Amino acid sequence: MNLVFYSGGQSPANHKLHQNVYRLARKKKKKGPLLITYIPFCADGAAPFFHRFCRRFRSNGFERFYTVSFDTNPLREEIDVALRSDVIYLAGGNTFYFLKHLRKSGVEPLLAAFARRGGVLAGLSAGGLILSPTIKSAGDPLLDPDENEVGLKNLNALGLVDFEFAPHFEFTPRSYHAHLSYSKKTKHPVMAVPDGSGLVVENGVTRVIGEAVYLHQGRAIEFKSNS
Repeated sequence: MNLVFYSGGQSPANHKLHQNVYRLARKKKKKGPLLITYIPFCADGAAPFFHRFCRRFRSNGFERFYTVSFDTNPLREEIDVALRSDVIYLAGGNTFYFLKHLRKSGVEPLLAAFARRGGVLAGLSAGGLILSPTIKSAGDPLLDPDENEVGLKNLNALGLVDFEFAPHFEFTPRSYHAHLSYSKKTKHPVMAVPDGSGLVVENGVTRVIGEAVYLHQGRAIEFKSNS
């Protein structure tokens, strides 16, 4: 599988993650224009973010762009276009709302199948949480939680990796305490990533782009990469 996790922010350091998205897509498709699909967490207000997304990824080699929202009952034809993309990018937003509508639309297992057959699947913040085993951390009171206004009870996500993704980490005592506390409450390791950094998973190997902290059962290991 080829996965890219973005924490978020507008840091120029994110361009290294964009370059990895392009590299992974081009590795599979040697010739021809690459198609990247942007999936917002909801349709309302998504247009300006999609336009900014297009500008950003056009400057990183992509030529074709598509977007579809899953809280608006998309047509099967729209879903099929997304699944034929070289890259699918799950944007940030309210994690509970996003996962509920991906599940309700029936696309959740199709996204997992897309990744398992070699498509590049990227996730920003909430989108990255959805790639992991569970979105439970999105509701943890110490981790600046999202509101679960949709009443989602099943918090299992795509489970494409064996760790939980924790975006927006900060190298402060407060953030460290919160993430260490959470790591004691979950069976999975946690990869906590500050804005401007991310993770690339390629052929089962996870690589840190920028900085990250691996947490498990109250213990932490810091990682830093310049590549």
